[in-house]
Amino acid sequence: MNPDLAIVLGLLAAAIAMFAINKPRMDAVGLIMLTALPFTGVITMGEALAGFSDPNIVLLGALFVIGEGLVRTGVAQRVGDWLMHTAGTSETRLIVLLMAVVATLGAFMSSTGVVAIFIPVALRIAQSTGMAPSQLMMPLSVAALISGMMTLVATAPNLVVNSELVRHGIEGFSFFSFTPFGVPVLLLGILYMLFARRWLAAKSRSDAGGIHRVSLLDWVEKYQLAEREFRVRVTPQSPFVGKTLGEINLRDDSGINVVAVERKRGFSTDVFAPRAKTALQAEDILLVDVFAPKVDIHQACPQLALEELPLTGAYFSDRSQEIGMAEVMVAADSSLVGKTVIESGFRSRFHLTLVGLRRGQKGMDGGHLSMPLKVGDTLLLIGPWKAIGRLQSDRSDLLLLNLPTERSEVLPVSGKALQALVCLVVMVGLMIGGIVPNVQAALIACLLMGVLRCIDLDSAYRSIHWKSLILIVGMLPFSIALQKTGGVELAADGLMKLTSGAGSYALLASLFAITALLGLFISNTATAVLMAPVALAIAGDLQASPYPFAMIVALAASTAFMTPISSPVNTLVVGPGNYQFGDFVRVGVPLSLIVMLVSVLLVPRLLPLYPL
Repeated sequence: MNPDLAIVLGLLAAAIAMFAINKPRMDAVGLIMLTALPFTGVITMGEALAGFSDPNIVLLGALFVIGEGLVRTGVAQRVGDWLMHTAGTSETRLIVLLMAVVATLGAFMSSTGVVAIFIPVALRIAQSTGMAPSQLMMPLSVAALISGMMTLVATAPNLVVNSELVRHGIEGFSFFSFTPFGVPVLLLGILYMLFARRWLAAKSRSDAGGIHRVSLLDWVEKYQLAEREFRVRVTPQSPFVGKTLGEINLRDDSGINVVAVERKRGFSTDVFAPRAKTALQAEDILLVDVFAPKVDIHQACPQLALEELPLTGAYFSDRSQEIGMAEVMVAADSSLVGKTVIESGFRSRFHLTLVGLRRGQKGMDGGHLSMPLKVGDTLLLIGPWKAIGRLQSDRSDLLLLNLPTERSEVLPVSGKALQALVCLVVMVGLMIGGIVPNVQAALIACLLMGVLRCIDLDSAYRSIHWKSLILIVGMLPFSIALQKTGGVELAADGLMKLTSGAGSYALLASLFAITALLGLFISNTATAVLMAPVALAIAGDLQASPYPFAMIVALAASTAFMTPISSPVNTLVVGPGNYQFGDFVRVGVPLSLIVMLVSVLLVPRLLPLYPL
C-alpha cells in the first residue's frame, strides 16, 4: 500500500466513523472531505469540485422539484385518499395497496418525499382502523426503498452508478433498466411484510394518547351546524342574475348567509368569498348557511329560480381545499365590541362569514348576526384559507384561537393535478425515447411546471434536498482519489481472490453483501459512490460486461433495510412507528438476504456477464 492510498483510506475511515456516529451531520462530512482531499495532493481542487458539474446532480435536484410539484398540486394526496377508500378495513389489502402505491410513486419522485407525504396518511389510517402505526410505518419505508429499484431516476444511488458508467465511457442504463429487478423484489417485499408485521404489532405510538386536534366535523357538531348548509345554482331565469349580494340582502330578508360562490372560469372552477359588491351570474353556485330557524329554503328555491344541488360533505367539509374555518376571540381593545356583525361590515372587512358564536360555554342559536359582540366572545368563521391566514398577522380585533387539522392538508396549488401529471408524462416520455439527455428532460418538465403554475421559484428552491446533493458532491472525489492511488484495483483484486474459484454468482453475491454491509454505517448514496468504481474494475479485470456488476451495486445500495441510519427513509419513520434500532435489524436482515438472493439470480440472467 503506497503512502497516498494510506492517507486517502484514512480520510475515508474518518468519514465512515463520522457517518456512523452522525456527528457532524452527513452533508457537513461531505464538505469536510471535499476540502481535505486536495491537501493530499492526490486530486486537484478542480477535481474535488467536479461533482458540482455532474449532470446527475442537476438531474437529482430537478427531480426534487418535480416531486414537490406533484405534492403541491394534490397528485400524491389524491392517491392517498384513494388508498384509504379502496383498502377499507382490511389490513392485508391496506398493506398491499400502501406498498404498491408508495413504490409506484417513488419510482418517479424522491422516495424521501414520498415517505414524508404518506406518514400522515398512514397515521390517519391507523387511527381510523385501530391498527398500531408501527404496522404501517415499516412497510412504508420498505416500499420506498424498493422503489429505488424500479427506475433510473428513482433514487440517488442509481444515478451515481449510472454516472460512473458514463465517466468510464460506457453507455448508461435506460429509464426502465431497473424495472425487471424491482418488480419481483416489490412482490416478495409485500409478501414478506404481510408476515413480518406481526413482529411489530405490539408497538404503538408513544404519543397516541396526546392532544386531539380539532377537525371541521368537530366544529360542525359543537356549533350545531348540521342541516344548515345548502348548495344552490343560480339559473338564467333567477331575479338574482346581474344583481349584487348587497342589493339582494339575503341575510336580512331571508335569514340566509352566502358562505362562498363557485364560478366556472374556462376549464376550472373558482371558489371565492362573497362581498356586498359581488354581482351574481347565471350558473353561479352559492354555498349558503341558513341561520334563521323558520326559513324553508326548499320552498324559497323555486320562487327565486334557484336549483337545489346535492351535498357530499357535512357543512361544506368536502370543499376543505378552498374553504376553511377558524375559531377566533374578540380582543379586549377590538373595534368590534358593542357592534353587531352587520353594523361592523364584518364580511367586507375580513372576507369571512360568521356562522357560530359562543359566549362563555353557551352557544348562541340563531340571531348571532344581530347580536352586539362582547369582549371574549368566541366566533366560528368560515371562508377562504387565504383570508383565514390574514387573521394570524392582524390581531388588533380578533385573536386566532384554533385551526382545524384540515389546514395542514390544504394544497398550495389546488386544481393543477392534471397539469402536473402531464409534466411528469412529458419527462418520462423524453427519457424513455432518448430524445434529449435525462437531465434536459427533467429541466423541461420543471420549466413546464413553472409555466403551468404547478410550482413557483421559491417553492422549487425550497424543495431541493441540498443536504443530499452536498453529500454526493462531497463523496464523489473519493472515487477519483481511490482510482488514482490504486485503491479501487486493490479492492477489486481482493474481492476476486476472496471468491476465486467460487464462480460468478459468488462474486456477485460478495459484491452485493459488501455494498449492503457498508450501508450499515454510511448512507446508501455514499455506498454507491465507493462501490461503483470497484464493480467496474472487477468487470474490467474479468473482461466481462460492466452492466451486471453496476446493477448489483445499485440494487444493494437500495437494500438499506437493516438500520435506521442507512437511509433518510428509515430515519423518517422511527418516530411515528416508535421503533428501536433492533426493529430494523429484526425485519431488515432477513429481507436483505431475500433481496440479495433474488438479485444474484436475476441479474446475470437478464444482464449476461459475457454477452454474445
